[in-house]
Amino acid sequence: MELIADILLVAGALGAGFYCYILARRLSRFNDLENGVGGAVAVLSAQVDDLSKTLQSAQGAAGESSASLQQLTDRAEGVAKRLELLVASMHDLEVAAQKQAQDEAPAVFARHNETH
Repeated sequence: MELIADILLVAGALGAGFYCYILARRLSRFNDLENGVGGAVAVLSAQVDDLSKTLQSAQGAAGESSASLQQLTDRAEGVAKRLELLVASMHDLEVAAQKQAQDEAPAVFARHNETH
């Protein structure tokens, strides 16, 4: 009986050793930098670095665009104020032209009446 128990114990130990050997090979392939997950992690790490650099340059460009847009908006507001003043002065010109026309009309009639 002890012999059978020893044989089963040795068989179990050999089975466990074989199982550990298979797991070790799979783990080494899993961590392989060329084909395994280790390679995928290395590639993803490089891509994250590239994306970080791209994001930083995009943020810089967005900041410059924002400043440029702010300057253009300020200039546009100044031009809009000047246009409003010009439009308001055009309304004043119409009123002044009507007053001038009214002032001239009686003078013409007055001269015409005075000469006869």
